[in-house]
Amino acid sequence: MRTWKRVSAYFFVLPCLALFGVFLFYPFAKTIYLSLYKTNNLGQAQIYVGLDNYREVLQSASFHNSLKVTLIFVFIVVLVSMLMGLFNALLCQKSFPGIRFFSTAYALPMSIASASAAMIFRLMLDPTIGIVNKLLGLNISWIQNPHYALLSVALLTAWLNSGINFLYFSAGLTTIDETLYERASVDGANEWQKLFRITLPSLRPILFYTLVVNIILAFQSFGQVKILTSGGPGESTNLIVFSIYRNAFFNFRFGTAATESVILFFIIFILTLLMFRSENKNNSPKKESK
Repeated sequence: MRTWKRVSAYFFVLPCLALFGVFLFYPFAKTIYLSLYKTNNLGQAQIYVGLDNYREVLQSASFHNSLKVTLIFVFIVVLVSMLMGLFNALLCQKSFPGIRFFSTAYALPMSIASASAAMIFRLMLDPTIGIVNKLLGLNISWIQNPHYALLSVALLTAWLNSGINFLYFSAGLTTIDETLYERASVDGANEWQKLFRITLPSLRPILFYTLVVNIILAFQSFGQVKILTSGGPGESTNLIVFSIYRNAFFNFRFGTAATESVILFFIIFILTLLMFRSENKNNSPKKESK
């Protein structure tokens, strides 16, 4: 009877495991499998090449450029989106008329599809009729210029991600005891001292979680790149995800695309692992010196 109770518990997780197996584990295993083969135009494995696909990709100047562009893109997106989310959350902690309207507006990017936002952003950045150039008094081809294209896509992505960051930080701010701020005010602390001595240390778990999520989301950005620049001009916005898409569905090199997918997975996995190890190391109790 006791054995049956232990075994029966696994039946409750079988539906979940089945879904993960079909939509996650199997595609991942299939991707690793294809990365070891040369494929035909239908994506079917034809010739076993072992690690030759990995050597080819890692020695490719195009992949090196994609990796560099992706890292710059991720840095801009994560930094700007987290700062925007934190700043907006801090603003909405204050009581002033229209606070509910601003709270809704700050969370709005979370509900907008990246494709829709990219289409609107493309009109705003148009060199002739775009509102951005008219407001700034400039005449810049933001999307067509290789010096500004990556920045334009990164800022749009940062704005899209700022909505969920705003909700994370707003939830974290509500857990901070107000008496801490009152005591700090009595001790003569200014707003900056409260921010760096009370708010940010109290938000550390939320900051870490948000950092991990934002890095993963930034590495997976695709829709806005496809609509705004299609990886151009040149290869200035050819992120790794878009390079995978282009190799698979334009060049029909599914083995190369699968290889890039596996490499991207390990990049994200290693970065996440390093961040968790660093966080655990910082949170571990320090040994008292004798």
